[in-house]
Formats: sequence, structure tokens, C-alpha cells
Amino acid sequence: MKLVLIGAPAAGKGTQARKIIAKYSLAYISTGDMLRAEVAKESELGLTVKEIMSTGGLVSDELIIAIVKERIKEDDCKNGFILDGFPRTVVQAEKLDEIGGIDKAIYINCSDEVLLERITARETCPKCGASYNKLAAPSKVAGICDVCGEKLTQRKDDTIEAGQARLKTFHEQSEPLVEYYNKQGKLYEIDGTMGIDNITEAIFAVLGE
Repeated sequence: MKLVLIGAPAAGKGTQARKIIAKYSLAYISTGDMLRAEVAKESELGLTVKEIMSTGGLVSDELIIAIVKERIKEDDCKNGFILDGFPRTVVQAEKLDEIGGIDKAIYINCSDEVLLERITARETCPKCGASYNKLAAPSKVAGICDVCGEKLTQRKDDTIEAGQARLKTFHEQSEPLVEYYNKQGKLYEIDGTMGIDNITEAIFAVLGE
């Protein structure tokens, strides 16, 4: 099973991806996580993308495609995988089709107003990658990760200004993916304003047992 998650920043892609991989034993491939890890290591790649990510921009198609192409060759992808954050553009989707393609695209649809509220309330664990939202899905103890006990942090680009820029980028660059996969008969749209568990149930209904 090869899946793509489509959704604007704070639509809940990361949260739902973790639930999907737990049920279906898929490899989780988050280009955002991979790039942030490189930034944290201050590698050559990390230094290249640091400024772009801090302003909500996108790294080049060539760079992301090369990273994903190598990643899906790894052993943990043999049973299938779920892509989070890739493809972001139709060009990337076309390139993905060239190296194997996907089976289904899950589109978590949500209004900009709701997304901006979520963005500014979002917290992430720098150690294990778990994500929380102070409004919709808070940690059990404020500011502390439920999974590993690490102190939660907020990304520097989780502000109204950066959030608006990232949403603008999504609408311009990534929203055309909805029509792209719809034409292929692979798109399944989910109401992203529902509760987390309701969204999960809707996704599982699409994917089947």
C-alpha cells in the first residue's frame, strides 16, 4: 500500500499518518521531518534549506525528489509507505509516478481560518517527533510530551505571519494535486474539521482492513 497525504499546514497529516502506519505497518516518510533533522545537524543540506523553511518556502523539486527516491528503496518500505509532505507540486507528483507512483491520495480538507488557529497552538516534541495542539489535542501535562517526557517546543514558523505565507504556498503549489489525483481516480477527501478520531475512522474506511 503506497499512500500520499495531502493537506495544508496543521491539517493533521502528521497525526493521522502515525495512526495509519500503526494499523497497516507502513513506513512513514515525512520530507519535513527529514529536512528538519538535517537542519538540526547543521549539515550542508540543512544549511541550504534552513532559511527557506524559516519563511515557509519550498526547497527545489530536484532535491526533494532525489531524497524520496533513495528513501523508498530502503527495506522498511517493502510493505508499503505513506508520504507526508511529498509530493507538494504536480511536477513532483509526475516524478513520483515515474519512480513507482501511489495507490491512494488522502486529502484532509480544512478552512484557512481553522488552520491558522491550529498553527499558532501547535507544539512538537524535539526528541520523538510527536505533535500536539493546545486547542485540539493537548498533551496530558502542559508542555510535556506524553510519549517520552521531553519538553515540547513550538516551531519558529508557527506564527500568524509565517502561517499565512505557508497557506498561500499550499494553495498555489499543492492544491492542484487534488485535481491531479482526482483525475487518476485515486483521491479520497476527508473533512479535516472533524475530531481527530473521526478523521481516523474516515481514513480507515477508505483504506479498508
